Amino acid sequence: MIQHLITDVSKDDFNVAVGGQVEIIGWLYQYYNTEPHNQVVNITGGPVKKSDIPAATQLFTTDWVVKYMVDNSLGKYWLERHPQSDLKDKLAFLLPSDLEIINDAKSVEELKIIDNAMGSGHILIYAFDVLMTIYLEQGYSSRDAATSIIKNNLFGLEIDKRAYQLAYFALMMKARQFNRRALRPGNFEPNVFAFEDTDDISEEFMTDIPENDKQALQDILERFRNARELGSIIHFDSQIHYDFDELRQAVDGVATDELDVFGLQEMKRKVLRTLTIAEILTSRYDVVVTNPPYMNKMDATLKKYVKKNYADYSGDLFSIFIFINSNLSKQGGYSAFMTPFVWMFIKTYEKLRKFLIEDKKIDSLIQMEYSAFEEATVPINTFVLKNVTNEAIGTYLKLSAFKGGMAVQKDKVLEAIDDPNIDYLYRTNQANFAKIPGMPIAYWASENLIHDFEVGTYMDDLVDAKVGLQTGDNNKFLRLWYEVNHSSISFNSSSIADSITSQKKWFPCNKGGAYRKWSGNYDYVVNWQNDGKEIRNFTGSNGKVRSRPQNANYYFREAITWSDITSGEFAVRFIEQGFIPETAGMSAFYKQESLYYLLLLLNSKIANYIFKVLNPTIHLKTGNFIDFPVLTTKNIDLSLAQQNITISCIDWNAFETSWNFVRQPFLLHIADDNLSHCRSPVG
Repeated sequence: MIQHLITDVSKDDFNVAVGGQVEIIGWLYQYYNTEPHNQVVNITGGPVKKSDIPAATQLFTTDWVVKYMVDNSLGKYWLERHPQSDLKDKLAFLLPSDLEIINDAKSVEELKIIDNAMGSGHILIYAFDVLMTIYLEQGYSSRDAATSIIKNNLFGLEIDKRAYQLAYFALMMKARQFNRRALRPGNFEPNVFAFEDTDDISEEFMTDIPENDKQALQDILERFRNARELGSIIHFDSQIHYDFDELRQAVDGVATDELDVFGLQEMKRKVLRTLTIAEILTSRYDVVVTNPPYMNKMDATLKKYVKKNYADYSGDLFSIFIFINSNLSKQGGYSAFMTPFVWMFIKTYEKLRKFLIEDKKIDSLIQMEYSAFEEATVPINTFVLKNVTNEAIGTYLKLSAFKGGMAVQKDKVLEAIDDPNIDYLYRTNQANFAKIPGMPIAYWASENLIHDFEVGTYMDDLVDAKVGLQTGDNNKFLRLWYEVNHSSISFNSSSIADSITSQKKWFPCNKGGAYRKWSGNYDYVVNWQNDGKEIRNFTGSNGKVRSRPQNANYYFREAITWSDITSGEFAVRFIEQGFIPETAGMSAFYKQESLYYLLLLLNSKIANYIFKVLNPTIHLKTGNFIDFPVLTTKNIDLSLAQQNITISCIDWNAFETSWNFVRQPFLLHIADDNLSHCRSPVG
C-alpha cells in the first residue's frame, strides 16, 4: 500500500501551493480503504451489507474530472448570469458550447452548491476555489469570501463518518488558509453532515414534543431510521412540507436534567442534526455535483426500499442518484456526475434515459475509454445535466479509442477544448436519441443512420430472436463433444420428437464462443436425454428448480447466432438443424426474411457500427439485436452467404477439434499410396 502511495500519487498532491493538501487527504483515505473495499467487492460476492456500503462504494474522484464537473456546472451557471465575468478564462475544463445568457441578478452569496455523497470532500474543495475566484472578482476580501463560502454556499452529506470527518477537516483548513480566525470555537462550521440512524429515539423523548409538532417530527425520524444505509436517497413526499424552525424549537424544548438517565440530551443533539439534514435534502440547489455510489448488489432491506420509491431507476444506486440529483437542482440549475457509462445504452436504464431525454438537457458528456478508471473496475463517463426541458444541442466527447488511463483522457479533453473541431467532439440534439429504439445516448450517430432507424424494418419483424437453455449448472450438464462416447451423441435431430426417438443422451449445443463469422464454434454437447428430463428437474439445496429450458419449441431449428460477449467486432454464424441454443449463444430464427440475407448484412462493417450505436458494451443481448434496422433490397446474391458458409465449414473441419474432421489439410493432395509412412504399423 505504501509503495502505491509512493509510485501512483503525483508530487503535486503533496504541494499546498497547488491544492495538494486536499488531494492527499483523498488519496490517503482511498488507499487505506483499499483492503476493506477489495474484501467486500471481490470476496463476499453477494449483497453488500449495510456496514460494508462505505467500503464498497468510496472512490476518490480524479482531479481533472472534478474540475470538469464543477467548471461546467457551477462555472457555467455563473457565466450565464454574468457573461462579462473573467471566470471563463480561469476554468481549464470548461467545454466549448453556446452560452445561454440568463437575466438573473443572483449574487454570489445566494449560490447553493451541494455534494450529497461527498466522500472526503474533493468536489466541495474545488467548488470552494471557484467560488473564491468569483467572490474576489465581485470585490470581497479573501477573508470575508472564505467565511461566506463556508456559511452560505457549500453543503455536503455522507453516510461514512470517517469520510465526513475528512471533508469537514479539509473545508476548515481551506477556510483557515484565508481566515486565521476560522478555527476559533463558535466562529462558523461547514454545512457538512454524516447520516445517523434514528431508531434509538425513545418514547420518553417524544413525550415532551408538543402535539401539533409530534406527527411531523415522527414522520422525519421514521424516514431516518435506516439513514446510514439510505443516505441521500431517503425519500420525501413532495406534497408534505415541514416547518423546520418550528420543529427545532419543539426539540429544544425537551426538558433534561443533570443526571440525564435516559440520554435525552444526546437524543436532542441527534434529532437537531437530523432536522438539519432533512432540511438540506428537501431544499433545492443551483448546482448539484457528486460522484455517487456504484452498487447493484443491495441487501433485502435496501432493495425493497428502492423498488418501492425509485422503481424505474433501481438498477443501481448511481442511477437513483442521477434521478434524485437532476431534480434536486433548481429550474435552470445544473447537476454533474461521474458514473459507469452503462446507463447510456443497456435496457436496465432505458426509463432513466427516457426521463433525462424528455425532462432534462444533457449539456455535456465525456465517454471515457473502457478501462481508463482502474479504481472503479467499470467503464466510466462524466456528464452535466441542466434542469430545463428543451431540445437543445449538447457537447459530447468520445474518448473510447484513447488507451492509457486517466492521464491520457485528461490530455484529450484539453485538446478538444483548444480545438473544438477535433474529430472526437460531437454536437448533437438529444431529441435524436428518442428516434433510436431503446433511446441509447448515441451522440455520434449520423443523420443518415438516424433516418434509417426511422424508415427501416426492425429485426424483430423479420426473425424470432430467442434466449436459449439455462441448465442451472453447465459443469454438470455440458461437455466438450470429445469428452463423451461418440455413439451417445445425436447430430441430426431436427425436433424435440426426433431427439426423444433417437434415445441419445447428448446433443450439439450452441454456446457462443470466440469471434468467428459464417460457421463454426461447434464445441459443446448438452445432456438432453428424454426431452431434458434431468435438466428440467434439476433443483438446488432449497428445493427450487435451478434450470430454465426456455423457448424449447425453437430447439433443433436452423438459425443465425452470435456470442453474448462481443468484446471485438460483431460476428454472426449460420447454425444448421440439430443444435440446442444456450444462453451464451444468442439465436435468431426464420420468421419472414431469409437467414442468408440477414447473415450477409450482419457480417458487414455497417452492422458492426450500428450495434456499437445500440450497445457499445461487451454484451449484445437479443433486446439489442431486435432493434437493428433493416433496409431490404432484391439486389443481393444470396449464394455469397452459402459460399462463405462452405468456406468457413471447410476451415472449421480442418482441425481435430471438429467432429467432422477427416485429415489434416496439408495431406489432402497426397495420394493414398504415399501416406503409408503416416499410418500406424499393423500387428
